[in-house]
Amino acid sequence: MKFTVFGGHGFVGSALCDHLRRQGHEVFVPTRDATDAIDRELGHVIYAIGLTADFRARPFDTVNAHVCLLVRLLCTTLFDSWLYLSSTRVYAGLATEPAREDAPLTVVPDADGIYNLSKLTGEAVCLTQISRHVRVARLANVYGSGQTKETFLGSLLDDMTHGRELLIREAPTSSKDYVALEDVCWLLERIALGGNHRIYNVASGVQVGHAEFARVLAEKSSRVITFADDASHRSMPRIDIARITSEFGFCPRQLSDELEHLIAHSLIRHTRDKHP
Repeated sequence: MKFTVFGGHGFVGSALCDHLRRQGHEVFVPTRDATDAIDRELGHVIYAIGLTADFRARPFDTVNAHVCLLVRLLCTTLFDSWLYLSSTRVYAGLATEPAREDAPLTVVPDADGIYNLSKLTGEAVCLTQISRHVRVARLANVYGSGQTKETFLGSLLDDMTHGRELLIREAPTSSKDYVALEDVCWLLERIALGGNHRIYNVASGVQVGHAEFARVLAEKSSRVITFADDASHRSMPRIDIARITSEFGFCPRQLSDELEHLIAHSLIRHTRDKHP
């Protein structure tokens, strides 16, 4: 099969390209402006372009990546299927749990809300397409080797490898859903090739509290983890994964089982960067 991965040089995109090639697929990664993708057959498209940690400071780039470029490419390319990577952040403020794909959503038009608003606009553009082969995958917090320090876990691992204080700036009662990069790649391939639904949650289905996360990280690293005195509570609703479980037989990895490997990999990479 032929795949085209927009955003194929990012954290998720690059790992996805490697995964697809290992499965024997042909993979095309367009240039940053995607001009080399116009008027050509792209096969199965996975749209992994997006901004994460810096979206508040770059609102125009955020909307362009999540919506404007998406619209241009949907209008000017030929494809067999299209999978738009969104985020489970869109469930922020959901009144009931678990967060299912058909849950009604609330968004606020401010600097924090621009991420959710632009992702949901991108989703809406995709879901208004007649073809049922245009789908959406809402990703939880993806973890894995090589993740950037802009992520919550990535920043802690970076502080650890550089010998800095391990300080968590969110309250111990906060929690997140962490999904393994390997699981994400495995699921995205299957959704793109034959998903029966239009929207999928791609998550572990388990909320890991910051207090438990800090305890396990301290145990695996023999380091002391502290919480900021003025840390605010931030928690997302539990993500429902019944759809990927029943359709694909998905059995998620758990972050607690992976932390030791992530710590070791981060230390190895730091040593290699210091002594190339």
